Amino acid sequence: MTPILLSPISTPFCTRVVAWQRAHGRRGLPWQNTRDAYRIWLSEVMLQQTQVATVLPYFTRFVADFPTVGALAAAPLSHVLERWSGLGYYRRAHHLHAAARIVVDRHAGRVPADAATLATLPGIGRSTAAAIAVFASGERAAILDGNVKRVLARHRGIEGWTGAAPVEDRLWHAAEASLPAQSDVAADAAVIGDYTQGMMDLGATICVRAQPLCGACPVHGDCVAFAQSRVDALPSPRPRKTLPKRAVTLLLLERDGAILLEQRPPLGIWGGLWSFPEIPVECDVPSHVAASYRVAAEVSERMPAITHVFTHFALTMHPVRIRVAHQTHGVETPGVQWVGLDRACSTAVPAPIRKLLAALCPAQPAE
Repeated sequence: MTPILLSPISTPFCTRVVAWQRAHGRRGLPWQNTRDAYRIWLSEVMLQQTQVATVLPYFTRFVADFPTVGALAAAPLSHVLERWSGLGYYRRAHHLHAAARIVVDRHAGRVPADAATLATLPGIGRSTAAAIAVFASGERAAILDGNVKRVLARHRGIEGWTGAAPVEDRLWHAAEASLPAQSDVAADAAVIGDYTQGMMDLGATICVRAQPLCGACPVHGDCVAFAQSRVDALPSPRPRKTLPKRAVTLLLLERDGAILLEQRPPLGIWGGLWSFPEIPVECDVPSHVAASYRVAAEVSERMPAITHVFTHFALTMHPVRIRVAHQTHGVETPGVQWVGLDRACSTAVPAPIRKLLAALCPAQPAE
């Protein structure tokens, strides 16, 4: 493709972003307008791969239950997972809890506000550490979340999938080069925060994946993708690959208005959450139930299969409702509990399991 020469623009990239943010950006979110590193950290972790609208109610409830990092560190992991239930990517909750304990043990209960120290905590990578440091202490640091990658890839005409190491290196270089000058940060303490928030907001509201609003973008005048009519082509999509497929049978054992839940192992998918027992699809359900749970039961309904896509595979779940007539010896196995349907949805369960529970008890919310 023949390069298109862009007319020089005298106003720096960062200055245009800051001006746009101050006029049009998001400024009233509950984690904004504060230097509280704990709340900023919590919001940044929740916003990883999750939209603002989804995060808002979770953030409010989480802060109400765990108002300080000390409260989070002191809480049982099970309680933390309950409050995280439905938000997805549960390793984030595990890391938050582990990091909170480190902050209490090693940092006197004060969340660090510099990027270098933040990056040593579980679940905090380079970009997240920089964002927290920017908003908590005004540190001059570059971020590179998914939204910012898209803005820079289009503006600079950077080819390739943004998750590939060589492409990411180029994007980090662009992110560092685009920061407000140190003298500007010294003269205006708010400029680095407004610039960082502006980059996030541009990617989230203007430079979106499909049908970006280029006419409203403050930096479209020297955007390579816009000039070359390649906005739809940049950034390059992730290389497609066929996801492995797995299938399991979910056992929905019901007894006197209660349902049996098992706690999943701490590592792996849905680590530490409660779910229905699962068995290979080829297993005979009544025989397995009788042998494993010491109950007399009968299959009452085979519900429609549901598929949940994880990062590395797709899981198809075949739910089977099982009516337990009586229980011969009781279930006393650790990590197994009967939970009333009226409160099962408030247990720390994954979103697909929550939806199944809501189908069993329509009065309960699915989210």
